[in-house]
Amino acid sequence: MPTSEIVKPLEHAVPHRERTLPFGLLAYLGAGASMLVCYGKTILVATVGALGLNVPYFNPHVQAVLMWLLGSVAVYGLVQDRRAHQKSYPVWLGAAGVILIIVTLYTHYSSAAELSGYVMLLTAAFLNQNVFLSQLNREVSMQARRVKELNRDLEERVQGQVHEIERLNRLKRFLAPEVARLVTAEQEKSLLQSHRAYIAAVFCDLRGFTSFSANMEPEEVIAVLQRYHSDIGKLVAEAGGTIDHRAGDGLMVFFNDPMPCDEPVFKAAQLALDMRQCFSGLNREWTKRGYQLGFGVGIGSGYATLGVVGFEGRYDYTANGNVVNLAARLCDEARDGQILIDHKSFVEVEDKVDAEPIGDLKLKGFSGNIAAYNVVSIRS
Repeated sequence: MPTSEIVKPLEHAVPHRERTLPFGLLAYLGAGASMLVCYGKTILVATVGALGLNVPYFNPHVQAVLMWLLGSVAVYGLVQDRRAHQKSYPVWLGAAGVILIIVTLYTHYSSAAELSGYVMLLTAAFLNQNVFLSQLNREVSMQARRVKELNRDLEERVQGQVHEIERLNRLKRFLAPEVARLVTAEQEKSLLQSHRAYIAAVFCDLRGFTSFSANMEPEEVIAVLQRYHSDIGKLVAEAGGTIDHRAGDGLMVFFNDPMPCDEPVFKAAQLALDMRQCFSGLNREWTKRGYQLGFGVGIGSGYATLGVVGFEGRYDYTANGNVVNLAARLCDEARDGQILIDHKSFVEVEDKVDAEPIGDLKLKGFSGNIAAYNVVSIRS
């Protein structure tokens, strides 16, 4: 959440105040100045007289006017503060104190009444400040509750984002990263439900891997598989293919689902050629180590049933149908370096790829012979 979104609600939670000085200080200053005028002469006489100096003359009428004027300033401060806290009793108490001071000054002077007036004025200033402090405590509590609510909202948003990231990570197991990002929470349900779609399937594996794994140390076998799947997997991600599954040295990828693409068979042929080139680079290093491995690919196209299968914590997006079996059987028949494609799929890309016919193949699980071609390259 942007900082401005958090700050604005807190600003609205604090009432707008218009006063001359914060926390009722004007009432204290007015009352204190009035008392200083009232009792300052007495203090000055005691101090200067003790030093043997003459006390300057001060007009008592001017002193009286200053006393009630400064007291009125204190009341004015209380009135101004009332606009902020909406409490009237400090104003009434302060006004009563000033009235008592004025009455005792101009009718019947009484030092006790005068002192009582100042006590009332100071008490009013004290109560006024307490009102502000109480209001401040309420505002702090209100802001604390607001911050708590904002934190709760933020936590919910973070949890939602974490769930979204987890969902994205699950999708990345079988989708290219850029495809997985397109599958939003709203789209996921419809895109990943069981359905039929036309796809191009690519099946590849290593030739001679069974004997290789039987004669090599397990650590060497794992190292080969890790490098093989890492480099081949990057090509699949770049091509935008969907990984159906990995099984040992075998890998199945399909195009045109869950996100549609143009010319899925051509994309499958391009990926197969890139895979073969990638394997050639890997195999040069492996040959130096004495590894005898080859690489074969089978490509088929047609309609398949697709959807999510698995259990909680482990789901896979998979395709089922004859097209999958066709790609797997063609891969089984492919010799090292061959990319076999059936006749139907070849017709879709014959103007874009160079391929050589290898005749009819008798594939397990298929009643008739399957005409097959070896994809050599992409036409310039």
